[in-house]
Amino acid sequence: MTDGRDDADLAMLAVAVEEARKGYAEGGIPIGAALFAADGRLLGRGHNRRVQDDDPSVHGETAAFRNAGRQRGYHGTTMVTTLSPCWYCSGLIRQFGISRLVVGECRTFMGRHEWLAEAGVEVHVLDSRECVDLMTEFIAARPELWNEDIGR
Repeated sequence: MTDGRDDADLAMLAVAVEEARKGYAEGGIPIGAALFAADGRLLGRGHNRRVQDDDPSVHGETAAFRNAGRQRGYHGTTMVTTLSPCWYCSGLIRQFGISRLVVGECRTFMGRHEWLAEAGVEVHVLDSRECVDLMTEFIAARPELWNEDIGR
């Protein structure tokens, strides 16, 4: 697992941040994600839609994964997410053999990216100030919704 900033990772994170901002503007939880092919091509993008769709299973990562459509395989792909993925989304990454994970931040929520690293997923934590600020603002404004989202 590495901490660091790579221009390609930052460009991919920008797609996820755009999705997170869309979700927040819609009254939802500002977590965005995107799935990229090994060659850097965008396969799918999405944001947490639990509130908007009244569906607790639509997290940012699952939305991006679904929007990518069926792939023959996921080896070499990169999941980019604005926030460290929960058990549910980490399970998706591991189940389908997504090779790489780029995390915007893990200060506001320490998900299971370390578990993924232990399982052989290449993990990069960018510690994005923009991602931290977005989640901090949301948690302060909507603590009840945040606690619902993380199962508290």
